Amino acid sequence: MPAAARKDGVIQIRAPRDAKALIMRAAELKHQKLSEFMLDSARRSAEETILDSNLLRLTEEEHAAFNALLDAPPVLSDDVKRRYARKPGWEA
Repeated sequence: MPAAARKDGVIQIRAPRDAKALIMRAAELKHQKLSEFMLDSARRSAEETILDSNLLRLTEEEHAAFNALLDAPPVLSDDVKRRYARKPGWEA
């Protein structure tokens, strides 16, 4: 079995009966085993949590300044212009 397909980690949790019943019902509705449903749900929540922690939060003023930088064309130095103008080594 390829390493990526192996399932070697075990996660165990205790849950109140009503919570387990609710989760089991949801798993049934998605035609998944309880463990598959719980792993998918936990993974999705983990990804959202990580993405939220990497979200760039700006004030309105910072957002306007950021957009202005993105919209402004870069100013090329004379050295960069000269390098762009010369023929590549494979065409010389």
